[in-house]
Amino acid sequence: MNWGFLENVLSGVNRYSTVVGRVWLSILFIFRILVFVAAAEQVWKDEFKDFVCNTQQPGCEQVCFDHFFPISQVRLWALQLIMVSTPSLLVALHVAYREHRERKHKRRLYQDKGSIDGGLLFTYITSLVLKTSFEVGTLLAFYLLYSGFHVPRLLRCTESPCPNSVDCYIARATEKKIFLYIMGCTSILCIALNLLEMGYIVSKQCWKSFSKRYTPVRDGATRPPSTFTLGPPQPSCTAKEEGDQSAPAGQETA
Repeated sequence: MNWGFLENVLSGVNRYSTVVGRVWLSILFIFRILVFVAAAEQVWKDEFKDFVCNTQQPGCEQVCFDHFFPISQVRLWALQLIMVSTPSLLVALHVAYREHRERKHKRRLYQDKGSIDGGLLFTYITSLVLKTSFEVGTLLAFYLLYSGFHVPRLLRCTESPCPNSVDCYIARATEKKIFLYIMGCTSILCIALNLLEMGYIVSKQCWKSFSKRYTPVRDGATRPPSTFTLGPPQPSCTAKEEGDQSAPAGQETA
């Protein structure tokens, strides 16, 4: 599988990510995609050929393999990487739409480049929710399909057409277990980072709204709240003085 296209897309989204988002991208590249491409694909390269059962019954070995491995672990891992990376395409498409509008109008329509605001903020949070949901979903799939992250050396199969209880052996079981542990730990770490990034973005937006509400005035003090008075307005001193000055000179009161 060629991961170059996915890497280029995620690298383009990186400039619009927060600090936590950049950490998530680093973990995705180093501890997930790189480990998967460099090692994991080789460990699970010939899963069925390395699955051996002590029987000559036709079809028994195939049925036992399908029973214990309904979905290939390495393919499920690859599907997880694709699913958790795809929501970032939403951010990339939104950014491309912004740039197209600015080129069309030939002027800047949004804030500085690299900032998350407006509709892009909603798209970014949606991508975080989708990534977290996909991470949790694939972890549950691993747990339900394989009873956790355990890879036994010996499996006992009683499925038809096997004549009796058959012993089946998995090659490199310990090595596969180690890679599954790495996948599980990095997936849990990515979930924590996604939740942390969502909290960071929400708190930052709340602080920005609070700062706009209490904007300082020119003398450095905060703007006082507007006051309301009941009853008819009282004449000001300035208006009274202007009325006294408008009276003609030399006029005396009776």
